[in-house]
Amino acid sequence: MTLESPAGIRENELQLSRAVAAAWQPLMASSVDLTRKTVEAEINSFSTFGILGVSVASVLISPQSPTIQIGESLQLTATVRDEAGNLLPDRPITWASSDGDIVGVDQTGLVTGLVTGQAIVTGTSEGQEGRSLIMVAGGQPADPTLELVATGLSSPVFATAPPGDTERLFVVERGGLVRIIRGDILLTTPFLDVGSIILSGRERGLLSMVFHPDYSQNGEFFVNYTDLNGDTRVVRYRVSADPNIADPGSAELIISIEQPFANHNGGQLAFGPDGMLYIGMGDGGSGGDPEGHGQDLGTQLGSILRIDVDGGAPYAVPADNPYVGNAAARDEIWANGLRNPWRFSFDRELGDLYIADVGQNAWEEVDVQPAMSAGGENYGWNVMEGAHCFDGGGCDQTGLVLPVVEYSHADGCSVTGGYVYRGSRLPQLVGHYLYSDFCSGWVRSFRFEDGQAVEERDWSSELVPGNSISSFGEDALGELYIMTLGGNLYRIVPAQP
Repeated sequence: MTLESPAGIRENELQLSRAVAAAWQPLMASSVDLTRKTVEAEINSFSTFGILGVSVASVLISPQSPTIQIGESLQLTATVRDEAGNLLPDRPITWASSDGDIVGVDQTGLVTGLVTGQAIVTGTSEGQEGRSLIMVAGGQPADPTLELVATGLSSPVFATAPPGDTERLFVVERGGLVRIIRGDILLTTPFLDVGSIILSGRERGLLSMVFHPDYSQNGEFFVNYTDLNGDTRVVRYRVSADPNIADPGSAELIISIEQPFANHNGGQLAFGPDGMLYIGMGDGGSGGDPEGHGQDLGTQLGSILRIDVDGGAPYAVPADNPYVGNAAARDEIWANGLRNPWRFSFDRELGDLYIADVGQNAWEEVDVQPAMSAGGENYGWNVMEGAHCFDGGGCDQTGLVLPVVEYSHADGCSVTGGYVYRGSRLPQLVGHYLYSDFCSGWVRSFRFEDGQAVEERDWSSELVPGNSISSFGEDALGELYIMTLGGNLYRIVPAQP
């Protein structure tokens, strides 16, 4: 039988299907003649056929996080793709603003700033949605500066807050304590003390923590530390009846990973917008990755891992992880080719993953994985260091993802990754990723747009925390913090006139 394709459907969007028991199932065509726009297949008298168009899988709005002035207009564009990543240029888009009093948008995607504030503009096609966070500024915004929040901390390496908790900030000290700052006052009693069960010093110790997205209901949080053998352990704890003290007896081991050397332990934990737990693992240490872990999918080292802590005991592997079913790879791996991703973070509005990967002797880098990624990126170590062949000479870069930003050791020694700013106090920073260098102490930023870094800026004149910047932190409102290994914690705030 020969079926004529419906008018208006392009040849590469045709799919022949059979309806069996009211469910459409793909049918292998015996021949396809796209020149005549027909599809021929052998059928029987019980079969019913139809032509289906390819569905929209993703919508990307550009620019993703611009700042405009009151009365200023900006044209947004929507890029629509199918599941295979092919462009679908003619699909209709429906535009909407989350707050039409702040940002207006017409059905061409033209946005206009109406009053100071922010709103999310969505472009929707066939049920798939893309978003752009529009900040409307009025007048000249104040430059950022640093406000000292706490001093006398013992080697602080991370700061975070439970979702929705706008009163407290939890600070991780490398020696094993988690401290609480409430109302800018450092509480005397620690929230958690694991000092007796960890090995601490230099790149070892209590390295980070993360609260479960449903912490307000289940009281669960997770910590990443090196145990007394120097191996990585990710452990689940629960809060006690006192909201300012954890229950030490609730410890439950989630995953343990042997570390062959003392350095490059990674250490970051973060829940993605998909509710999965992401774990940063360095290449196992020494120098130059002597055991080749960065390019070895058979080890969990040198990778970002992705696990489901709610789907199994102690965890389940998400079925859509990129290497599930590959006998030569670890199912937990989400991305590989990393040397030491000391700090990574998700853009809380757009879902993009920013990975600051500490370099060897020459180059530091920041990688960005778009929110629509299905995982499986190889960021190049130890074939590459930054965008350069490691140790000079030539190298095969096939299949490798190069950094969005890099800088040489003429500018520093060890990248400290931060966050995309999504607070409300500094509108000019909204949508910009902030990062630093441990040795040089500068703070820089960029905005990720269409696969590349734009609007790069150095904030060394405005943000001067000093050297040994160990980490950034983010509170429940999206405001950002910087801490130094010497014991100071700063909040990034608008400068006073």
